[in-house]
Amino acid sequence: MADLGDIVTSKVRIKLLELFFGNPNELYHVRAVVREVKEEINAVRRELSRLEEAGILKKEQRGNRVYYWVRSDYPMYGDLISLVAKNTGLGLSIISNKSKLGKLNHIMFSGKFARYKDRKKDDEVDILVIGEVVLPELATIIRAEESKRGREINYTVMSRDEFDFRKKRRDPFLLGILAGSRVMIIGDEETLIG
Repeated sequence: MADLGDIVTSKVRIKLLELFFGNPNELYHVRAVVREVKEEINAVRRELSRLEEAGILKKEQRGNRVYYWVRSDYPMYGDLISLVAKNTGLGLSIISNKSKLGKLNHIMFSGKFARYKDRKKDDEVDILVIGEVVLPELATIIRAEESKRGREINYTVMSRDEFDFRKKRRDPFLLGILAGSRVMIIGDEETLIG
């Protein structure tokens, strides 16, 4: 299976990217980062400095602590969110259990869900799943993530035929989902929209 280690050589940097882009709204001080990634403090400081110099992270001194957080204006912010979403948490669980979940055409996380932001309305969908899905398997994986996040995950499952029919009919519910930002976990965005 593909992972960040295929393109990033530093294991500490991989852990930092997964930590920060897996929780893009969080601020971390250096000691908290060390506890989270379970690596030596000097290696963590070195990689934090490199990520800051690259413009990926921002830092600020508050009292005797230095805090770091993700810069959402970094040009590859969305790309890194997508990479981390596929390599951690629910995205990793789905990809790892793909064969148990049935014949999946597409799985899409809403941009808000991938960025750990709250949805504004109850009818907003966090995850769209298209294909012939083994629903009990999917429900088990999603329940595990709900307990980690401490909130309900709103997901919709459609067969490919239903998706194509609703898209052709310009179904407002489906168009609302497709109009928002998204992170593709399985499948290609062009074949989803096209």
